[in-house]
Amino acid sequence: MSTPVSATASPHRPAAPWHTPGWLGHWIGHPDDVAERDSRGLPEPSSKNGLVRHLFRTTCEVESPPVRVPARLTADSRYVLFANGERVGQGPVRSQPRRMRYDDYDLGPYLHPGTNTISVLVTYYGDPNAFWQPASPGAALGGHAVLVFEADLGGRWLISDGAWSVKRLAGLGAAPPYGFHGVPVEVVDARELPVDWPAWHDGEGWTPARVAHAGHMGAAARSQPPTAPYGALLPRPIGALEETSLTPEAYWCDGEAGYAAELGHPVAQVAHYCARHKDLPRARTSAPVRFRATSGMARLVIADFGRVVCGLVSFSLTAPRGTRVDILYQEKPVDPSAAGRISNITGARYIARGGDDAFEAMEVNGLRYVRLLITSPVPGDIAVGEIRVRERLYPIRGEAFFQSSDDELDRLYAAGRRTVTLSAHDAYVDCPTREQRAWVGDGVVHQLVHLTTSTNWSMARWYPQLADSPRSDGLLPRSVAGETEYRDGLTIPDWALNWAHGVHTLYRYEGLSAPVRELLPSVERVLRWYLPYRDERGVLEHVPEWNLVDWSAVFLSGTSSILTSMWARALREFADISAAYGNVGNADWARGLWEEARAGFEVFWDPERETYVDHLVDGIRQSPASQLAGATAIVSGLAPSSRWNAVADWIADPRRLVIRSWIGGDGGYDDAKIADQIRGVQDVTWDPRHEVVRAEPFASYMVHDALALCGRTAELTRALRDWSRFLTDGYDTFGECWGWGTPAHGWSSTPTRDIVTYLLGIEPGEAGFVSARIQPAFGVTARMSGAAPTPYGLLHVRVTGTTCEVDSPVPFTFRAADGTTTAHPAGHTILG
Repeated sequence: MSTPVSATASPHRPAAPWHTPGWLGHWIGHPDDVAERDSRGLPEPSSKNGLVRHLFRTTCEVESPPVRVPARLTADSRYVLFANGERVGQGPVRSQPRRMRYDDYDLGPYLHPGTNTISVLVTYYGDPNAFWQPASPGAALGGHAVLVFEADLGGRWLISDGAWSVKRLAGLGAAPPYGFHGVPVEVVDARELPVDWPAWHDGEGWTPARVAHAGHMGAAARSQPPTAPYGALLPRPIGALEETSLTPEAYWCDGEAGYAAELGHPVAQVAHYCARHKDLPRARTSAPVRFRATSGMARLVIADFGRVVCGLVSFSLTAPRGTRVDILYQEKPVDPSAAGRISNITGARYIARGGDDAFEAMEVNGLRYVRLLITSPVPGDIAVGEIRVRERLYPIRGEAFFQSSDDELDRLYAAGRRTVTLSAHDAYVDCPTREQRAWVGDGVVHQLVHLTTSTNWSMARWYPQLADSPRSDGLLPRSVAGETEYRDGLTIPDWALNWAHGVHTLYRYEGLSAPVRELLPSVERVLRWYLPYRDERGVLEHVPEWNLVDWSAVFLSGTSSILTSMWARALREFADISAAYGNVGNADWARGLWEEARAGFEVFWDPERETYVDHLVDGIRQSPASQLAGATAIVSGLAPSSRWNAVADWIADPRRLVIRSWIGGDGGYDDAKIADQIRGVQDVTWDPRHEVVRAEPFASYMVHDALALCGRTAELTRALRDWSRFLTDGYDTFGECWGWGTPAHGWSSTPTRDIVTYLLGIEPGEAGFVSARIQPAFGVTARMSGAAPTPYGLLHVRVTGTTCEVDSPVPFTFRAADGTTTAHPAGHTILG
């Protein structure tokens, strides 16, 4: 057997000399923030709220810079590192504060003989947001901006300590997040900032940084990590993000109009203006956009990037001092004031200094359109330079690919890769635009796409590790490392079951790896959380909190077939991994519960329609029998295999399928439907005896798994082609739901996984991919070829007619077009 390569390779970062949890560098902060001890020697914790940005700096003399200068740092909440004014990197990745991560760098290429300046811009968000949750404040750490840094200058160490200087940057602030969006809306007042502020060290306001000593009982005034509330700082779990500079496809400029109203918030300002001035003349133009401003009047400039992009927006500006640019980022060309369009709610503000003006965002946003509402306090000439987006995304690595004689399949494969890339930042996020939250359930689809298309699997490991943050009762938050986890509120129980499936998926592809072993106790606690909700038959009823499963109109109340199936799937997969570890007790426990559920599951069988219904109410079987009810019965193994084809007939017949949602439709979220859902009102607008509610794009991954198990390749292929409806008007990504939601949502990317796993037919045969199973879908297209990653290298498959050419780094079994299965050694083989 070959030695694993690529798929388990380390991130592209320098080898670091860090061997212990102890740091030489000290936590440092602004002296106004770091708590002093009172006369009794007790700490006075800071209670500051709101976003602040501090610039820390130090200098070092270097006669001859070493070839390599290993350095590491982290900050609460975010940092940007500069060396001699040149941006080196930014971070850290999102994480729970007691499991904070650091980054390591090689500063060697950035240093020169003589005096060198190291600057670190630290942002402290103050209030929890979509990707950051505060640490527990007190004892001088937690509750304000702090930084720790150390670099090896060749036996001489540069560390963060009281010799550093710090200055609060008053010109860099934020408006509150707008609506449901959790991404900060930044405000830059360039009048408060010098042009060269990253390397800036002159002027007033600089003060010595103060070392932050932990002041709690038992801390012994320690100021070097590990310290509470952050604990031992952990290395970055993923590689560096990839940056690409993008420019718009088109610009437009509206005519002038009155400003209408002063609403304070930049996003509200643009939305209100656009609502009042829908009929202004609009001319297509190019960068730089030039016009003459009239005092008290405003002009709207729009840039279209042609597709959804995600990163840091920038533009240069020539304008009189005090000119205000209110910015709205949009993913769709809709009226930003329209009700129900909660995606159109992110933005920023820039106020010009009157010379050398340029805006460069510090917060990552997803968008297709940028709307700039420009107003000047005095008449003057305005010029907006080219608007750019510096995309910062986690890349798909390696040379995995898919090509075929069917252009539609090729576009679907590429669209899923692009959608997941846009939704892979420092974690798997739901979408690049509206939220950027790390939802515990969503990431199971992102993970499948990375495992089948990228040779770097570090993000596929990080997903279940980051989400492994259970509540006191063992259940996972609905999203992690953000305001939702911080508030410890209502969760989505079934999201933890999707997460458990992600742990098993990692096991299938990587085998008995350290991450899988470390995650198993949390999987068990999730499974045990459901035990009080078993009825006398062993199936689940009256499960509390927000049971979501999917945005489709499925019934989960009463006694639930879908929740029972998802729990049973997790039980069986937990037993699978436990048995592989030799943990017979856990495996038998889980199998026993699964067997009881299988026997009790018969209560959901509808013999007349030969499928499974969604639920029972007061012991009475109800009519709705959704796609998900049938599909989850199959993937969990609760449905006998003798019934699979009958169930597949019911859930895959396009004549029966209808699209319904409890909360959305007609282009957006429906407030009336949401209100009804909260009140327990579920309006059935289809014939539940004869029609089948189709799963939305997310939960379709389970439907497609079920069809594949049934050997229903034709229905599966027809289903995944429906995703082509998203690929119109320039969009090259998959949307959130059928007909509504965001146009780029990572959880909708299952067709890409399907093409690799079910059309090319490449899957692990044994856990860890020590062998492969290859079952091509003959007849789908005249010709297709591709490569998928394994821990041992890429596995290539080429299908022409009924002939298949395989180049595999591992032994494999092959299923031919006539259904016969044969075993083959690693290497190059032609079959058919």
